[in-house]
Formats: sequence, C-alpha cells, structure tokens
Amino acid sequence: MNALDWDDLRVALAVADAGSLAGAARALDVNHTTALRRLDALEARLNTRLFERQRGGYVPTEAGELLAQEARAIAPRIHDIERRLLGRDLRLTGTVRLTTAFVTMAYLLPQVLADFARAQPGIEVEVAESGVLLDLSRRQADVALRLSHQVPEHWVGRQLGTAQYRVYAKRGASGLPQRKTPLAQLLAAAPWIAFEREGTANRFGRWMQQHIPAQQVRLRVDIFNSIVSMLRTGLGVGVLPTFVAASEPDLMAVSADIDELATPLWILTHPDLRRTARIQAFMQMVGDGVAKQLQRSS
Repeated sequence: MNALDWDDLRVALAVADAGSLAGAARALDVNHTTALRRLDALEARLNTRLFERQRGGYVPTEAGELLAQEARAIAPRIHDIERRLLGRDLRLTGTVRLTTAFVTMAYLLPQVLADFARAQPGIEVEVAESGVLLDLSRRQADVALRLSHQVPEHWVGRQLGTAQYRVYAKRGASGLPQRKTPLAQLLAAAPWIAFEREGTANRFGRWMQQHIPAQQVRLRVDIFNSIVSMLRTGLGVGVLPTFVAASEPDLMAVSADIDELATPLWILTHPDLRRTARIQAFMQMVGDGVAKQLQRSS
C-alpha cells in the first residue's frame, strides 16, 4: 500500500463532514465526478471500504471514521504551514480568494476589482459570494470584505467606513411615498418588501421582524439584491444600504438614515498572510477603492 498523503485525508474528511459526495465536492472545490473518482481511488489503494453508500448519504465505516478523525486532528497544522509559506511570498503573482456578501460584490466591487486586475495582471482574483463568513484560518479565503459590527479578533485589516441604510421606493410609483417621510409613518402605513421570517439570524432581518407590522409586508426575500429587484417594480418600499441606491437612479430615499442599522465595513485577512505581497497589494488598492465608493454614497 502506498503512503497516504494530505489529499487522501482531505477527501475522507470532506465526505465525512458533508455526509454526501455533492457536499464534499463543494468543500474540495471540484466537480461531483472528480470527488467520486478520488474517493474510489482512495478506497482501492487502501483496499478498504471507507463509506457506506446509503440513500440518505455517505455514512463512514469504522475505517472511514478513523481516517476522518486523523485528518481532522492534523488539518489545523497543515493549514498553519500553508499560511506561513504563503506569508513569505514576495511576488505579485498568484491567486487572491476574496469572500464577500452578494450586495457588496454587486454594488461596491465591480469597478474596483476591474481596476485592480488591470493594475496587477499577474494576480488572479477569485470571489466567493456568500452570506456566511468563510474561515480564513482554514484557507477557505484569503481576504474578507464584510459588513459587520463584530469581526474575529485574531484577523487583521482595517475599517473602510460605515454603511448607512435608508428606506427606498421607486421614483414616481403610484401609492408609494415620494418624499422624505418619518420612519414611524412608513412602518405603519407603507407596503413593504422585507426579509423572510427565517432570516432573523441576520441583524437586518431581525430589525424588520421587530419593526415592520406583518400586515404591511407584501413580499419577503432573502438578500438585499432581491429587495432591489422588487423595489424596481413599485410593489412597496424597502431598506437598502445607501451605496446600493447610488447605482439605482429609479429608486429614491424616502427616509433619513436609520441610525441603528449603520454598519462598519471591513477588509480583513489572516495574520500569517498580511506580509504576502499580493495580499498587501490587494488589500491596499481594493480597500482604498471601496472606501472611496462608500464615502461618495453616504
């Protein structure tokens, strides 16, 4: 039997953690066929069945559980070594993987990322849009751009500014307010586009649940981008960051800033990566560009 390597252990751990081949493929950033081929090859090399293929997913055998436990134990050390080696890289080449929310990617980043790509053609940028903060310690991403009041204490970076939020309506829409209106009046009388009820893990969703009467809600969605799409129809009013509305001429603010929703915007990386040349270049140029856009929209 050939010696095991880290890639073998990663396959076993990904399948065990996900409980399915599709979930493992996503974690490994490969397609379903590749994940299946790698698992089959690993079992053939070990001459051992690692997972029982059941209708509900992949269940580890005793051997599979042992392999996953060992992989889980050494993974932090492997990631630590990878980060330290990356931190010594002084070349303006390679890949920077950015994790950010859908709304910041759609409205704050396109031009800034285009400018960076032109200025640094040797650096490839990968963007992972997600409402979940990916783990920089596990190399799921190199840099995070996040709207948040709380960020992991051990990450390093800077605050780029503060995003303000207001209520918006379609310009000229019949039955919707067309000028600045007290927030209490909007909450009581206007038709609303709000977040789904299950979105209360999100502080904006919690605010909507607490302040918007259920009978005033005309439609619920799950992300700010969808609120924008529905506001364009004139169905109701909704809360947006001001940096979104700056690119939506058909929408107009019908409230003042909602102070309790104001949120800091951060650009962050892991301490082991902060001296990597491409990470430094990315955080400086992209951070400066986003900060300027945010300031212009406030």
